[in-house]
Amino acid sequence: MLIDSHCHLDFPDFTDELDAVVARAGDAGVKGMVTISTRVRKFPQVLAIAERFDNVFCSVGTHPHNAHDEQDVTLDELLRLSDHPKVVAIGEAGLDYFYDKSPRDEQATSFRIHIAAARATGLPLVIHARDADADMAQILREETGKGAFPFILHCFSSGRDLAMTGVELGGHVSFSGILTFNKSQEIRDIARDLPLERLLVETDAPYLAPPPYRGKRNEPAYVANTARVLGEVMGVSEAEIARVTSSNFLNLFTKISPEAFA
Repeated sequence: MLIDSHCHLDFPDFTDELDAVVARAGDAGVKGMVTISTRVRKFPQVLAIAERFDNVFCSVGTHPHNAHDEQDVTLDELLRLSDHPKVVAIGEAGLDYFYDKSPRDEQATSFRIHIAAARATGLPLVIHARDADADMAQILREETGKGAFPFILHCFSSGRDLAMTGVELGGHVSFSGILTFNKSQEIRDIARDLPLERLLVETDAPYLAPPPYRGKRNEPAYVANTARVLGEVMGVSEAEIARVTSSNFLNLFTKISPEAFA
């Protein structure tokens, strides 16, 4: 069994064939997936997809690109929305200094509110971090000092220091199709040095399709390709990497019963 810990099934790329996409995932051994919120104001669309499929769950949160549009999102609102049985994570939230679509101080303010929600609920915080390693590490250390919270450094493409800081603070690291790209040897080297029990796999679909689908729309079925490469990097079989990453997922996403993916 494999689980796609991060995809975006509400994006327009999937509108016309969502049932087929979920079915293909199942055929590929991907028995569950989490569709990730990027705007709290569009959360109802994300939740509707999770409610439509027994093996699809969702998060609630504001992507850093959208932080400037959702400065009115409060901790109380996140807590209320996350009470729904299909909501199993907070986020994605974090810092993106590559595109800088929102002012950095507004990204940080939003991020800290999401951290507070993860701490209060015990739900894992899905973290987006791009070109912001130093500030991300500082915030994670400061906030962990106020009380631990579960988190995932999703679609990991940052530096070694941030990966090690994340693991040191009790977090998980999730790898997407980026791990499989020819130019990503540095990411593979970082993955090799991380504890196996802290690793997850994801697609971030519709983005970042792994070979042989590179350049095409990604979908949850293709997480199997990323898992295969991660297994090679870690020196374990495909079956073992599937078992371990699924076990890690269920240990982290505690709101989901294993029977959901039976």
